[in-house]
Amino acid sequence: MTPSLQDARLRQLSDKGVNVVDPRQTFLDDDVDLDRVFPEAILFPGTRLAGRKTLVGPRAKIGSEGPATVIESVIGESAEIASGYVTGSVLLTKARIGANGHVREGTLLEEEASTAHAVGLKQTVLMSFVTLGSLINCCDCLVSGGRSRSNHTEVGSGFIHFNFTPWGESGDKATASLFGGVPDGVFLREERIFIGGSSGMVGPTRIGFGSFTTAGQVIRSDVATKRIRSESQREVDAPWGFAAPRKAADRVERNLEYIGHLVALQAWYRRMRKARVPDDDVSLPQRLTLDAAIALLDGNIAERWVRLGQFLGQPLPPIKLPAIDCPLQLNSDSGPHISWVKNLSPEEIASGRRWLQDTVDAVVIANRPSVG
Repeated sequence: MTPSLQDARLRQLSDKGVNVVDPRQTFLDDDVDLDRVFPEAILFPGTRLAGRKTLVGPRAKIGSEGPATVIESVIGESAEIASGYVTGSVLLTKARIGANGHVREGTLLEEEASTAHAVGLKQTVLMSFVTLGSLINCCDCLVSGGRSRSNHTEVGSGFIHFNFTPWGESGDKATASLFGGVPDGVFLREERIFIGGSSGMVGPTRIGFGSFTTAGQVIRSDVATKRIRSESQREVDAPWGFAAPRKAADRVERNLEYIGHLVALQAWYRRMRKARVPDDDVSLPQRLTLDAAIALLDGNIAERWVRLGQFLGQPLPPIKLPAIDCPLQLNSDSGPHISWVKNLSPEEIASGRRWLQDTVDAVVIANRPSVG
């Protein structure tokens, strides 16, 4: 793109109400759709936008603490990227990536989820209000729990999710871990989870709501609901071979369950979240953001299915995704999503939980023969 064309495109953004703080230090690739950069967004110096899917919502902030590159990503209303690199990801309202983030494909941050500085994410879903500290690598995880911005699941600084095992011909990444879960987590009524800092977790692991793992350990086994866990380091000196036996049946079941949670979350977005958004110009950024989240979850489901096939050493047939009818009634006049969730009755919550858990179970049951 010539400098004159670049300047003209930046002027177009400014003319429609986008705050381009310093055009001399702002770059738009020629495939960026200017209609997807909305008025009142703020592009700080050092912002680089690329990709036809890229969207910057109203009052979103890009590069508030330093240079930021955004590629094929959707940054929702009032969301923020302090600095760093974000590609193939979606941030919902008021979500925030801290300074020097490295956020790759398949990452979804729901409302007010956030990270501190120097956090790496890939194929990871942080549900509403979840908070990650600094210096974290969290790939292939779904994290939920908590009820508000002041009562939220938190992962302490210096945490690593180990998402690769060396067994087999080339190792595998059928190791996604589940913190809490979708059928309960989406209703924002569950106890928060706390993962202590300077620690790690070997996937695939399950952490129950309301649990606490202490700092300075590596978690190697599941933690039940409302437990405190501290594991001592193992001492091992034994013969080794990369063809060591694996608990294939258990690993398969965990992967099918994780995929089921992704399918349930996608159903929640399609049947409830997207369907509640008014079809008007004011709500266009929100509709586009939710469309992007739904598409992202499609990609995450496909990724997990491929990784499971690699683990089993064989290509799998197309995944079966059963659809369960949603029992909840739509009400598009009940305000923003978080307010709507908080105002659901106990009966509605119980019905919604059954629907989402039935969705998880149906995915597991339908696909067991394919991987048996």
